[in-house]
Amino acid sequence: MKGLTYKKSGVDIEKANQFKTKLKSSLKKSYGSAVLKGVGGFGSLFDLSKIKYKDPILVSSADGVGTKLKIAFLVNKHDTVGIDAVAMNVNDILCVGAETLFFLDYIAFSKLDSDILVDVVKGVNEGCLEAGCVLIGGETAQMPGFYKDGDYDLSGFCVGIVERKNIIDGSKISLGDIVIGLESNGVHSNGYSLVRRVFSESELKSMSDELLKPTRIYVKPVISLLSALRRQPPIVKGIAHITGGAFYDKIARILPDNFNVTINKSAWNVPKIFRLIQNKGGIEDKEMYHTFNMGVGMVLIVAPEFAKGVISKLAESKVKSWVIGKVVKGKKQVEIA
Repeated sequence: MKGLTYKKSGVDIEKANQFKTKLKSSLKKSYGSAVLKGVGGFGSLFDLSKIKYKDPILVSSADGVGTKLKIAFLVNKHDTVGIDAVAMNVNDILCVGAETLFFLDYIAFSKLDSDILVDVVKGVNEGCLEAGCVLIGGETAQMPGFYKDGDYDLSGFCVGIVERKNIIDGSKISLGDIVIGLESNGVHSNGYSLVRRVFSESELKSMSDELLKPTRIYVKPVISLLSALRRQPPIVKGIAHITGGAFYDKIARILPDNFNVTINKSAWNVPKIFRLIQNKGGIEDKEMYHTFNMGVGMVLIVAPEFAKGVISKLAESKVKSWVIGKVVKGKKQVEIA
């Protein structure tokens, strides 16, 4: 009788290697001269000397897609959640003015069709191309019995860079500054535990195209804006990515201790999906604006005299934006009216 093997216990190393080989050529589309060694080794190598910065500061982030994955499982559609994994990370480090250098993904599962893995990673690579960074490595972890067969978890990690003098940390925000909201691409990747409580399985299936729209990646338009309008004192003084905690938590995070922000929720049209969630679930306004982006995926806090110019510059990059609030005296809080 043949002995027990790793493959018989549920881990197929040969199949995993075939999967990695299959992806290598497509992943190299995002590689530039700075990548010395990418996917496939014990460590990925990136030559920082190829990046022309005078006083560089590295910026990092780690985040996942969350229970939005449950919608992907439900309808067997896996080609967009990889974009979400990238977006959740690169948009976060963008908030300090950083552009992303490289990204690594982590996919964990018990048993999964290789075609699903390919779709997921192709989505990750698409997100990296959209963000202007490299998918340089990652981990595909097969853990038999840990997840339900067919389910998986997906997260990512990124490293970016910013000139020390160009770091945006909110410290220069002052009284009377203007809050500009950048249009989202729908629900993005937060609040899905609540969404799945509100709707039935059949409703989630029928709405899956809307619910699986990938999180918008703001890197290229915002970096272009920052480069075009760079000056001292800075025009853009604070950036917040509207994810978990939404308006109340994420904007408050970048405010100095002696200021509040007031948000005028009538300044933009809230997409129908959010009103549908609110009405079906009987959810109060404050809970909605504390959970969802409500159509605003990122906010910039800018000097008032430059607000129109910022909105115009974003429009050139096909990003719709609005003046949605202002900075007032207070205690590091957000008020929505």
